[in-house]
Amino acid sequence: MSTNEKAILEEEYERSAVPVQARKSLLSVSLVWIGFPMIITASVTGAAIVTSLGFWQGMLAILLGNLILFGYVGLLGILATKKGYNFSLQSAITFGRKGSMIVSGLLSTLVIGWFAVQTGLTGSSMNQAFGSNFFLITLIAGVLYIGVTLVGVKALTYIGALSAPFFFIFGLWAVGDAVSAGGWSSITSFAGNNTLNLGIAVTMVVSLFIDSGTLTGDFNRWSKNTKESIIATGTAFPFANMTAMVFGGLIAAAASQNADLFQYIAAKGGAISLIAVLLLFLNLGSVCSHCLYNGAVGWSSLLGKKMRTTALVLGVIGIVIALSGAWNHFITWLNLLGIIVPPIGAIIIIDQMFIRKNADISESFRSQPFVAWFIGSLAGLVTEFYAPFLSTAFAAMIVGGAAYALLSRKTASAGEIRNAG
Repeated sequence: MSTNEKAILEEEYERSAVPVQARKSLLSVSLVWIGFPMIITASVTGAAIVTSLGFWQGMLAILLGNLILFGYVGLLGILATKKGYNFSLQSAITFGRKGSMIVSGLLSTLVIGWFAVQTGLTGSSMNQAFGSNFFLITLIAGVLYIGVTLVGVKALTYIGALSAPFFFIFGLWAVGDAVSAGGWSSITSFAGNNTLNLGIAVTMVVSLFIDSGTLTGDFNRWSKNTKESIIATGTAFPFANMTAMVFGGLIAAAASQNADLFQYIAAKGGAISLIAVLLLFLNLGSVCSHCLYNGAVGWSSLLGKKMRTTALVLGVIGIVIALSGAWNHFITWLNLLGIIVPPIGAIIIIDQMFIRKNADISESFRSQPFVAWFIGSLAGLVTEFYAPFLSTAFAAMIVGGAAYALLSRKTASAGEIRNAG
């Protein structure tokens, strides 16, 4: 490999900690994060929430969900920064190396589902706006998104640097255009159709990024210190994600007949529609490359393969799913992440930040975290059916973490009794 190739294709540290000398600047890690959630999908979610809850309650749900994400992702990021571990290695501390194969394998597979959804959405959006061939656009988009991912974490920085400002500028323009037509008074008085409650809406916000948020170690392991890790996380949650959701919510309240940010801009026609196409590919390209990177880092660590080889294989699988149209059926399933994923991160936080601060990777299978994971997920499921006014994601997160803390205390007490005997 030539010197130039080495400069472009850096070491990705799939199975080891990122050494201090290889860490990235605050700007680099922040650009990786800010380009991830400031996307059209987030604006569509914000629009759906405001359309249902009305303007003020919708904005409250968006704020609460993003604050939960900031706390959750921020703490996981701190732990990843301290050791330089990706999520697969990080989860091996708490769940054991064998246990991490289940946890990391699950989350790394789920993000490939999101890659397929967003790749399919690229083709679908172009088809709706311009009548473009769905299969051709989806194939082209998938190949481009794989190409970006193969460059590695450096490419995530570059695409974030392009995508986020582009989205922000034209998002502001779209909001200004919608507001000028509807007026602020009509926006703030927008009542919504009351098809959701606050708890479900908060869960929608959290679920949108709970998977990659839990995999934050793949990104924050590159931070130089915990302070920079927190700042980088903050650029994503609440700033980038909330900005995209607020844009969508404002457009929904002002122009509810077309709340999709891309479709709103594309409908203007002329040169504006060309800008909309560039926005779509940059925007969804950013989220797709991030998701594929998460999946590739996770599976390469588990299988002992190189990240780029794994990304290529997983990307092809994602494209096939997108082309088949199966991605349409993934969205409801992926929203179940609000139940099963939050306890995982909460258990890791409680374990590594409070219970076993100095623990490192265990070769064994640790059963306690799995029991707590089951309890947290069960609590989320019960909340979903019997207390829908609460946030499923938050309930699963809190109960899962609390269950692990109680199980750890019980085990410690039992050990003390045996030693005393």
